[in-house]
Amino acid sequence: MTTEFSGNAQAMSLVGFSAVATITLLLCVMTGPDRDDLDEFYTGYSSLSAMRNGLAIAGDYISAATVLGTGGVIALFGYDGTVLALSTALSLMLLMFLLAEPLRNAGRFTMGDALTRRLPGRAVRIAACAVTLAALVPLMVVQLAGTGQLMAFVLGFSGESLQTGCIIGVGALMISYAAIGGMKGTALIQILKIVMLLGSGIVVAVLILNRFDWNPGALFDAAADHSGVGPAFLSSGLQFAGGPSPRLDMITTQLTVVLGGGVLPHVTMRMYTASSARQVRRSMSWAVSGVALFVLVITVVGFGATALVGRAVIAQVDPRGNTAYLLGSQAAFGADVSTAETFLFTTVTTAVFLTLLASVAGMILACANSLAHDVFAARVQEMSPRREMTLARISALAVGLPAILLATQVQHRSLQPLVTLSFCLGASAIAPALVYSLFWRRYTRTGLLSTLIGGSLAVLLLMPGTNLVSGSPLSAFPDADFNWFPFTTTGLVTIPLGFAFGWLGTLVSGRHQSEEQRHQYEAVEASILAGATREDR
Repeated sequence: MTTEFSGNAQAMSLVGFSAVATITLLLCVMTGPDRDDLDEFYTGYSSLSAMRNGLAIAGDYISAATVLGTGGVIALFGYDGTVLALSTALSLMLLMFLLAEPLRNAGRFTMGDALTRRLPGRAVRIAACAVTLAALVPLMVVQLAGTGQLMAFVLGFSGESLQTGCIIGVGALMISYAAIGGMKGTALIQILKIVMLLGSGIVVAVLILNRFDWNPGALFDAAADHSGVGPAFLSSGLQFAGGPSPRLDMITTQLTVVLGGGVLPHVTMRMYTASSARQVRRSMSWAVSGVALFVLVITVVGFGATALVGRAVIAQVDPRGNTAYLLGSQAAFGADVSTAETFLFTTVTTAVFLTLLASVAGMILACANSLAHDVFAARVQEMSPRREMTLARISALAVGLPAILLATQVQHRSLQPLVTLSFCLGASAIAPALVYSLFWRRYTRTGLLSTLIGGSLAVLLLMPGTNLVSGSPLSAFPDADFNWFPFTTTGLVTIPLGFAFGWLGTLVSGRHQSEEQRHQYEAVEASILAGATREDR
């Protein structure tokens, strides 16, 4: 099985990439805010229907790290990868049932708005912005670095300068999306992305299942036969087999994904675009359905890649398996590829490229909104909408440029620690802060700051000691070994710490302050849990 693409596929992919970049930029220009209205820039006037808003949420949630990274884990580790994909869907379901409606009721534009609804203060907004940046900038770097690798792999070039040029060019495009299009423009790109990704993925999954006579059992058996590890491919523990506690490491990883994935700020900001509590529930139903469908697709394509290409070949092309989704798509068409099949494969590569574009655009927008609204606008008593929008657009540039620079410097290293860092921050700092602030009556400002700062610091201190950073051939620093924390993620320690810091901070605040916060929460409890109008905020 060859892993190189034909000249026609490369030429058509280049045309597809160019067309997508042009069309999406035009969409942002056409749908971007035409006046200085903060509601239009930050929420698009909540004008999206439940279906479109739900597709946009699913688009924000399914990043390139999910498509390429999770697809690679499935292709290389079978059962463990499938559990990871299911954990991804479960995280969004948890957000839907527990936090989506209260978030929409409490927030307005940013996570800082939701947290300060009952615990106002500039320190809270600054801490919320800092955690937003800490959680999303690493993910941006991963997506940007993946852009250069994807284009080099698909288009067949290997020069580092060309890859760097791709990162810079695509990064500039994504900054433009956020600065020009605002919430509505980036939402339309997310909708286009999820439709293309699901549509092309379903076609590939159907072709793979057809190769195995529509028998999933035959597909799984063939994948195990070509995995080189036999039945272990279909059993738990293969991914973490080299660690001291494989089962505990796997549980910790899944818990981190479940608690951290759905609360990342670029996902939760979509809650504020719903016009009512009923619409946010309907939007989340569409989002969960879309993500669940994609989990099925990526599972079939991942196992299909192993069954048709072989685990050894996938690992040879990329030891982390990031090309498995594309290799599985290529293999689904067989040896004799027609023009129609070349076109379909081009659609797959273009959908992945659009996923990279849209993912970073949404993250840049979330960071820029938080910087402008929570940090700069909060300093001034009455900042004009024109000035705040200008600051938001400048903030998009201020966030995007360092991310581009970092991506060019780390593009040839393992970037899995950055992905894990983002999810650990979500699970250890953001999730406890949101749960406590939305549901705990006695939660104080000191408790909130302790949660955000303490949970984040715990993750940042423990992450360098994990085996993702050093101590293995696939780590970010394979030639070094300062691995002292025996797990892949920090969640086993930092998730309980995040909740404990919030409890201790509230306890330290004293009974009097806790009682004051309880009375203040009771004044807004009905609006947070049962619904509030925009004018109430």
